[in-house]
Amino acid sequence: MKVMVTGATGFVGRHIVKQLLARGHAVVAVARDVKRASEMPWFDSVDFIACDLHENFQPLLQAGPLPDAIIHLAWPGLPNYRDFFHISKNLPADLAFLEAAVKAGVSHLIVAGTCLEYGMQYGPLNEEVETFPTTPYGFAKDVLRKSLQFLQSEKSFTLQWMRLFYMYGEGQNKNSLLAQLDRAIDEGQSTFNMSKGDQLRDYLPIKEVAENFVLALENPQCHGVINCCSGIPVSVLDLVNQRCQEKASNIQLNRGYYPYPDYEPLSFWGVPSKIRLL
Repeated sequence: MKVMVTGATGFVGRHIVKQLLARGHAVVAVARDVKRASEMPWFDSVDFIACDLHENFQPLLQAGPLPDAIIHLAWPGLPNYRDFFHISKNLPADLAFLEAAVKAGVSHLIVAGTCLEYGMQYGPLNEEVETFPTTPYGFAKDVLRKSLQFLQSEKSFTLQWMRLFYMYGEGQNKNSLLAQLDRAIDEGQSTFNMSKGDQLRDYLPIKEVAENFVLALENPQCHGVINCCSGIPVSVLDLVNQRCQEKASNIQLNRGYYPYPDYEPLSFWGVPSKIRLL
């Protein structure tokens, strides 16, 4: 299958491209920075297109035969979830690109969503739970999904909405929790500042995230919202302690230094109802 991946050099994208190639798919990798892309181990195994689809996506739909599917990950500005540009810039740009792709003849879209679409809802959250986003990022993603569902009434295509929860692994944002912890340990710092750590979250290694995307791609009968998660609630403190054990570190945890984020509930996790069936 020929698959286009936007945001191919990002945290999620680089691993999805690797997994697609391992499964024998042909990949058209899309990213803005050629230099960064050239540093990827898979660069010589893909067709690469340098493109900022928010500026001009037309080259993506004119570069030879259309792909069988598009895995759309590109979304600038993360992890700033509160900025209005998610609504004013990212949402209309992404919708314009995906609508044009469908109307050009692309019949299969796999789009990255977010657990922030659920808003301040507690406990286990399955794909049928209604969304109530409370951040511009969560709202923009939620509206994009609903807009694509309306588009399906005009044009027949498969939509798989991969709702991402929390991820970790190689290539993660340098300001993410585990990346900061690793840096503190590697630099020999004596303490690590963190929240109290009682939050329950749903964490999935990035390798499994990539595998889930490719699994969904290869099973288009599983469509609509798909929770991409472990289904296992883990406290932030337990996650941190586990990493400290893995790195044989006795770094002191300064719990309570940071307040809890006010845009997410204290305890929530996903229910991967659909992924479990594949």
